[in-house]
Amino acid sequence: MITRSYLFVPADSEKKLAKGAASEADALILDLEDSVAAANRPKARLMVREFMKSAHRPQIWVRINPLGSEDFIRDIEAVASCRPAGLVVPKPDGPHALNVIDAHLITRETQAGIPHGAIKLLPVATETPVAALSLQDYRSPPPRLAAMTWGAEDLSAALGAVANRGEDGEFLFTYRVVRSLCLIAAKAAGVPAVETLHADFRDTQGLERAARAASREGFFGMLAIHPDQVGPINAAFTPSDEDVAHARRVVAAFASGAGVASLDGKMLDQPHLKQAEQVIALDAKVRARASGA
Repeated sequence: MITRSYLFVPADSEKKLAKGAASEADALILDLEDSVAAANRPKARLMVREFMKSAHRPQIWVRINPLGSEDFIRDIEAVASCRPAGLVVPKPDGPHALNVIDAHLITRETQAGIPHGAIKLLPVATETPVAALSLQDYRSPPPRLAAMTWGAEDLSAALGAVANRGEDGEFLFTYRVVRSLCLIAAKAAGVPAVETLHADFRDTQGLERAARAASREGFFGMLAIHPDQVGPINAAFTPSDEDVAHARRVVAAFASGAGVASLDGKMLDQPHLKQAEQVIALDAKVRARASGA
Protein backbone atom coordinates (compact mmCIF):
# COMPACT_ATOMS: atom_id res chain seq x y z
CA MET A 1 0.00 0.00 0.00
CA ILE A 2 1.36 3.41 -0.97
CA THR A 3 1.73 5.96 1.82
CA ARG A 4 2.98 9.33 0.64
CA SER A 5 1.38 11.56 3.27
CA TYR A 6 0.84 11.00 7.00
CA LEU A 7 -1.43 13.71 8.45
CA PHE A 8 -1.27 14.39 12.19
CA VAL A 9 -4.67 15.08 13.74
CA PRO A 10 -5.13 16.08 17.41
CA ALA A 11 -7.33 13.34 18.81
CA ASP A 12 -9.26 15.64 21.13
CA SER A 13 -10.70 17.90 18.42
CA GLU A 14 -13.89 16.82 16.65
CA LYS A 15 -13.43 19.59 14.08
CA LYS A 16 -9.89 18.55 13.19
CA LEU A 17 -10.82 14.85 13.14
CA ALA A 18 -13.55 15.65 10.63
CA LYS A 19 -11.13 17.66 8.48
CA GLY A 20 -8.63 14.85 8.61
CA ALA A 21 -11.24 12.31 7.56
CA ALA A 22 -12.17 14.49 4.58
CA SER A 23 -8.57 15.03 3.49
CA GLU A 24 -6.70 13.21 0.73
CA ALA A 25 -4.01 12.02 3.13
CA ASP A 26 -2.87 8.46 2.51
CA ALA A 27 -2.72 7.92 6.28
CA LEU A 28 -4.00 9.70 9.37
CA ILE A 29 -2.08 9.84 12.64
CA LEU A 30 -4.47 10.43 15.52
CA ASP A 31 -2.29 12.15 18.08
CA LEU A 32 -2.52 11.38 21.78
CA GLU A 33 0.85 12.91 22.59
CA ASP A 34 2.21 16.41 22.05
CA SER A 35 -0.86 18.07 20.53
CA VAL A 36 -3.15 16.92 23.36
CA ALA A 37 -2.96 18.40 26.86
CA ALA A 38 -2.53 15.78 29.57
CA ALA A 39 -5.91 16.62 31.09
CA ASN A 40 -7.63 15.97 27.75
CA ARG A 41 -6.08 12.58 27.03
CA PRO A 42 -8.83 10.44 28.63
CA LYS A 43 -11.36 12.21 26.41
CA ALA A 44 -9.04 11.91 23.41
CA ARG A 45 -8.74 8.14 23.84
CA LEU A 46 -12.52 7.80 23.76
CA MET A 47 -12.65 9.98 20.66
CA VAL A 48 -10.04 7.79 18.95
CA ARG A 49 -12.15 4.71 19.61
CA GLU A 50 -15.30 6.36 18.29
CA PHE A 51 -13.52 7.73 15.25
CA MET A 52 -12.09 4.35 14.33
CA LYS A 53 -15.53 2.76 14.54
CA SER A 54 -16.97 5.19 12.01
CA ALA A 55 -14.08 6.18 9.74
CA HIS A 56 -13.70 4.22 6.53
CA ARG A 57 -10.00 4.61 5.88
CA PRO A 58 -7.47 1.83 5.41
CA GLN A 59 -4.66 3.57 7.29
CA ILE A 60 -5.36 5.06 10.69
CA TRP A 61 -2.33 5.30 12.95
CA VAL A 62 -2.21 6.51 16.55
CA ARG A 63 0.69 8.39 18.09
CA ILE A 64 0.89 7.12 21.63
CA ASN A 65 2.80 8.61 24.53
CA PRO A 66 6.40 7.51 25.14
CA LEU A 67 7.25 4.15 26.63
CA GLY A 68 7.67 4.62 30.40
CA SER A 69 5.28 7.55 30.66
CA GLU A 70 2.13 7.38 32.78
CA ASP A 71 -0.03 7.60 29.65
CA PHE A 72 1.67 4.83 27.67
CA ILE A 73 -0.26 1.86 29.10
CA ARG A 74 -3.54 3.81 29.04
CA ASP A 75 -3.00 4.58 25.35
CA ILE A 76 -2.19 0.96 24.47
CA GLU A 77 -5.17 -0.38 26.39
CA ALA A 78 -7.52 2.14 24.80
CA VAL A 79 -6.59 1.74 21.14
CA ALA A 80 -5.16 -1.75 20.56
CA SER A 81 -8.55 -3.47 20.38
CA CYS A 82 -9.61 -1.02 17.64
CA ARG A 83 -6.86 -2.49 15.47
CA PRO A 84 -5.24 0.65 14.06
CA ALA A 85 -2.87 0.19 11.15
CA GLY A 86 -0.12 0.97 13.60
CA LEU A 87 1.27 3.07 16.39
CA VAL A 88 3.63 6.01 15.94
CA VAL A 89 6.21 5.68 18.70
CA PRO A 90 7.71 8.94 20.03
CA LYS A 91 11.07 9.28 21.71
CA PRO A 92 12.29 5.67 21.61
CA ASP A 93 15.94 5.41 22.67
CA GLY A 94 16.46 2.66 20.11
CA PRO A 95 14.87 -0.44 18.58
CA HIS A 96 14.85 -2.20 21.94
CA ALA A 97 11.94 0.08 22.90
CA LEU A 98 9.91 -1.43 20.08
CA ASN A 99 10.61 -4.92 21.44
CA VAL A 100 9.00 -3.87 24.73
CA ILE A 101 6.00 -2.39 22.93
CA ASP A 102 5.68 -5.57 20.87
CA ALA A 103 5.27 -7.58 24.08
CA HIS A 104 2.54 -5.24 25.29
CA LEU A 105 0.74 -5.49 21.95
CA ILE A 106 0.88 -9.29 21.87
CA THR A 107 -1.04 -9.34 25.14
CA ARG A 108 -3.67 -6.89 23.87
CA GLU A 109 -3.99 -8.59 20.49
CA THR A 110 -4.56 -11.92 22.22
CA GLN A 111 -7.26 -10.40 24.42
CA ALA A 112 -8.98 -8.82 21.41
CA GLY A 113 -8.67 -11.84 19.12
CA ILE A 114 -6.43 -9.93 16.71
CA PRO A 115 -3.62 -11.77 14.87
CA HIS A 116 -0.24 -11.14 16.44
CA GLY A 117 1.72 -8.52 14.54
CA ALA A 118 -1.34 -6.94 12.93
CA ILE A 119 -0.58 -3.57 14.56
CA LYS A 120 2.62 -2.12 13.10
CA LEU A 121 5.08 0.39 14.56
CA LEU A 122 6.55 3.59 13.13
CA PRO A 123 9.20 5.09 15.42
CA VAL A 124 10.21 8.74 15.43
CA ALA A 125 13.71 7.41 15.69
CA THR A 126 15.87 10.48 16.41
CA GLU A 127 14.23 12.45 19.22
CA THR A 128 16.86 11.77 21.91
CA PRO A 129 20.67 11.78 21.73
CA VAL A 130 20.74 8.08 22.60
CA ALA A 131 18.25 7.39 19.83
CA ALA A 132 20.41 9.19 17.27
CA LEU A 133 23.40 7.06 18.28
CA SER A 134 21.27 3.89 18.09
CA LEU A 135 20.11 4.27 14.49
CA GLN A 136 22.58 1.66 13.26
CA ASP A 137 20.91 -0.92 15.53
CA TYR A 138 17.88 -0.95 13.22
CA ARG A 139 19.98 -3.13 10.89
CA SER A 140 18.35 -5.97 12.83
CA PRO A 141 14.74 -4.75 12.55
CA PRO A 142 12.58 -5.03 15.65
CA PRO A 143 9.17 -6.71 15.38
CA ARG A 144 6.38 -4.80 13.64
CA LEU A 145 8.67 -2.16 12.14
CA ALA A 146 6.74 -0.67 9.18
CA ALA A 147 8.67 2.53 8.48
CA MET A 148 10.96 5.04 10.18
CA THR A 149 10.79 8.78 10.50
CA TRP A 150 12.79 11.42 12.28
CA GLY A 151 12.25 14.66 14.16
CA ALA A 152 14.34 17.64 15.16
CA GLU A 153 12.28 19.49 17.76
CA ASP A 154 12.73 17.18 20.75
CA LEU A 155 16.32 16.42 19.78
CA SER A 156 17.26 20.09 19.65
CA ALA A 157 15.67 20.61 23.08
CA ALA A 158 17.61 17.64 24.45
CA LEU A 159 20.83 19.06 23.02
CA GLY A 160 20.18 22.48 24.55
CA ALA A 161 20.14 24.09 21.12
CA VAL A 162 18.63 27.53 20.60
CA ALA A 163 17.34 26.49 17.17
CA ASN A 164 17.54 23.59 14.73
CA ARG A 165 17.34 25.71 11.57
CA GLY A 166 19.66 28.40 10.27
CA GLU A 167 18.79 31.91 9.11
CA ASP A 168 18.07 30.49 5.63
CA GLY A 169 15.33 28.29 7.08
CA GLU A 170 17.20 25.06 6.39
CA PHE A 171 18.12 22.48 9.02
CA LEU A 172 21.49 23.01 10.64
CA PHE A 173 24.29 20.50 10.09
CA THR A 174 23.60 18.31 13.14
CA TYR A 175 20.00 17.71 12.08
CA ARG A 176 20.90 17.10 8.44
CA VAL A 177 23.29 14.39 9.61
CA VAL A 178 20.61 12.77 11.77
CA ARG A 179 18.13 12.95 8.89
CA SER A 180 20.56 11.21 6.54
CA LEU A 181 21.35 8.52 9.10
CA CYS A 182 17.63 7.85 9.60
CA LEU A 183 17.19 7.43 5.85
CA ILE A 184 20.13 5.00 5.71
CA ALA A 185 18.92 3.11 8.79
CA ALA A 186 15.47 2.64 7.28
CA LYS A 187 16.95 1.28 4.08
CA ALA A 188 19.20 -1.05 6.07
CA ALA A 189 16.12 -2.29 7.94
CA GLY A 190 14.25 -2.80 4.67
CA VAL A 191 11.44 -0.32 5.42
CA PRO A 192 10.40 3.06 3.96
CA ALA A 193 11.85 6.27 5.33
CA VAL A 194 9.36 9.07 6.02
CA GLU A 195 10.48 12.71 5.92
CA THR A 196 9.76 14.85 8.97
CA LEU A 197 7.15 17.60 8.95
CA HIS A 198 7.46 21.12 7.57
CA ALA A 199 6.33 23.14 10.56
CA ASP A 200 5.25 26.32 8.75
CA PHE A 201 2.04 25.10 7.12
CA ARG A 202 1.57 28.47 5.37
CA ASP A 203 4.92 28.12 3.58
CA THR A 204 3.76 26.16 0.55
CA GLN A 205 6.87 26.85 -1.49
CA GLY A 206 9.14 25.68 1.31
CA LEU A 207 7.05 22.56 1.77
CA GLU A 208 7.16 21.73 -1.94
CA ARG A 209 10.92 22.23 -1.99
CA ALA A 210 11.43 20.01 1.06
CA ALA A 211 9.11 17.28 -0.22
CA ARG A 212 10.72 17.19 -3.67
CA ALA A 213 14.19 17.01 -2.10
CA ALA A 214 13.10 14.16 0.17
CA SER A 215 11.63 12.24 -2.75
CA ARG A 216 14.83 12.63 -4.76
CA GLU A 217 16.93 11.38 -1.85
CA GLY A 218 14.94 8.20 -1.27
CA PHE A 219 12.24 9.04 1.28
CA PHE A 220 8.92 7.41 0.41
CA GLY A 221 6.59 9.89 2.12
CA MET A 222 6.33 12.81 4.51
CA LEU A 223 4.58 13.88 7.69
CA ALA A 224 1.98 16.66 7.54
CA ILE A 225 0.47 18.84 10.26
CA HIS A 226 -2.28 20.54 8.24
CA PRO A 227 -4.67 19.25 5.55
CA ASP A 228 -3.39 21.94 3.15
CA GLN A 229 0.00 20.23 3.15
CA VAL A 230 -1.35 16.92 1.87
CA GLY A 231 -1.75 17.90 -1.79
CA PRO A 232 1.82 19.19 -2.27
CA ILE A 233 3.24 16.19 -0.44
CA ASN A 234 1.27 13.68 -2.51
CA ALA A 235 2.33 15.47 -5.68
CA ALA A 236 6.01 15.44 -4.70
CA PHE A 237 5.98 11.70 -4.03
CA THR A 238 4.02 10.82 -7.18
CA PRO A 239 6.10 10.23 -10.34
CA SER A 240 5.28 12.70 -13.10
CA ASP A 241 4.22 11.50 -16.54
CA GLU A 242 7.66 12.54 -17.79
CA ASP A 243 9.37 10.51 -15.05
CA VAL A 244 7.34 7.42 -15.92
CA ALA A 245 7.90 7.82 -19.65
CA HIS A 246 11.65 8.12 -19.12
CA ALA A 247 11.67 5.11 -16.80
CA ARG A 248 9.90 3.01 -19.42
CA ARG A 249 12.51 4.02 -21.98
CA VAL A 250 15.28 3.00 -19.59
CA VAL A 251 13.67 -0.41 -19.04
CA ALA A 252 13.21 -0.84 -22.80
CA ALA A 253 16.90 -0.07 -23.32
CA PHE A 254 17.75 -3.15 -21.25
CA ALA A 255 15.28 -5.39 -23.10
CA SER A 256 18.10 -7.35 -24.74
CA GLY A 257 19.26 -8.57 -21.36
CA ALA A 258 22.59 -6.74 -21.50
CA GLY A 259 24.16 -5.53 -18.29
CA VAL A 260 24.67 -2.02 -19.67
CA ALA A 261 22.76 0.05 -22.20
CA SER A 262 22.81 3.44 -23.92
CA LEU A 263 20.02 6.01 -23.99
CA ASP A 264 20.21 9.51 -25.47
CA GLY A 265 23.98 9.30 -25.61
CA LYS A 266 24.35 8.30 -21.93
CA MET A 267 25.59 4.99 -20.57
CA LEU A 268 23.25 3.16 -18.22
CA ASP A 269 23.98 0.31 -15.84
CA GLN A 270 22.04 -1.80 -13.37
CA PRO A 271 21.41 0.94 -10.74
CA HIS A 272 19.69 3.00 -13.46
CA LEU A 273 17.52 0.02 -14.35
CA LYS A 274 16.59 -0.56 -10.71
CA GLN A 275 15.66 3.11 -10.25
CA ALA A 276 13.51 3.01 -13.38
CA GLU A 277 11.71 -0.12 -12.20
CA GLN A 278 11.01 1.55 -8.85
CA VAL A 279 9.46 4.58 -10.60
CA ILE A 280 7.21 2.34 -12.69
CA ALA A 281 6.17 0.29 -9.68
CA LEU A 282 5.36 3.43 -7.66
CA ASP A 283 3.33 4.82 -10.54
CA ALA A 284 1.34 1.59 -10.70
CA LYS A 285 0.59 1.77 -6.97
CA VAL A 286 -0.56 5.40 -7.23
CA ARG A 287 -2.86 4.55 -10.13
CA ALA A 288 -4.26 1.54 -8.30
CA ARG A 289 -5.00 3.68 -5.25
CA ALA A 290 -6.69 6.34 -7.39
CA SER A 291 -8.92 3.70 -9.00
CA GLY A 292 -9.83 2.21 -5.63
CA ALA A 293 -8.15 -1.11 -6.41
